[in-house]
Amino acid sequence: MDIYLPVAGMSVNILVIIGLGGVVGLLTGMIGVGGGFLTTPILIFYGIPPSVAVASATTQITGTSVSGMLAHRRRKGVDYRMGGVLIAGGFLGALAGGGLFRLLQDSGQIDTVIALLYVVMLGGIGVLMVKESAASLGIIKSPEKSRKPARRHNPIIAALPMRWRFYRSGLYISPLAPLALGFFTGVLTVLLGVGGGFVAVPAMIYLLGMSTSVVVGTSLLQILFITAATTLIHALTTKSVDIVLAILLLLASVVGAQFGARFAQKVKPEMLRMALAIMVLGVAFRMALGLGWRPPEIYTVQLL
Repeated sequence: MDIYLPVAGMSVNILVIIGLGGVVGLLTGMIGVGGGFLTTPILIFYGIPPSVAVASATTQITGTSVSGMLAHRRRKGVDYRMGGVLIAGGFLGALAGGGLFRLLQDSGQIDTVIALLYVVMLGGIGVLMVKESAASLGIIKSPEKSRKPARRHNPIIAALPMRWRFYRSGLYISPLAPLALGFFTGVLTVLLGVGGGFVAVPAMIYLLGMSTSVVVGTSLLQILFITAATTLIHALTTKSVDIVLAILLLLASVVGAQFGARFAQKVKPEMLRMALAIMVLGVAFRMALGLGWRPPEIYTVQLL
């Protein structure tokens, strides 16, 4: 059964789109990832224009972030002051990313840039995930951990001026560091249609030194607002948001997340992470192949 996507300008099989949204929702429920870094490239493989795939995927991430953030809020796992700084930086980054996206779109290079960024990003993440999962499963020997106490935050960040107290995170640092992190995440969200949690969460732990009890909830708070702002920016500037595609992905992912949460209780977390890592590397390889593979039709004509 086909359905027409007005912004993408093409018809797609509704079952394929719902299935994709369901699988991404399943991963969200099982592993806790937003899934945007898989949704966008898979949509591109299916034939959706990259600009439309990026802009529409952020709507799905917004919806799936709401329930997660509320769950962490109920157990007081959100630092609202830190979240506010991250959101402020994210808004600035989203505006800058929107301008860069439009510039690349006008120059005709947006598709290539999106593909290159995804190859680098997914390739790096996939390799790190495989190493971590293999070490957890005992396939490879994990390096011995240092007995020295972990440093709370980076010395460069500690030297920044205008320190604030972030009581729930247990920090006394300059807001410039989380502001810069939020800015980078905002640019990434606009360009790639991802929530940025896979970058923000490790940075919040290892660079800012935040308490792990509030990292995920605070990250979801930022993702919620930034992806909503990103969707609005794309709708007003690039005109690339396909509401039909976004709604189908959102509804399917919400249902899939419920099944994923139940399924996660029956499978070892290490096996789930290894499966996700292999999937990420597969997507990166396919994206890299697409950059050099000769298409069946070298030239296309688009009627305006």
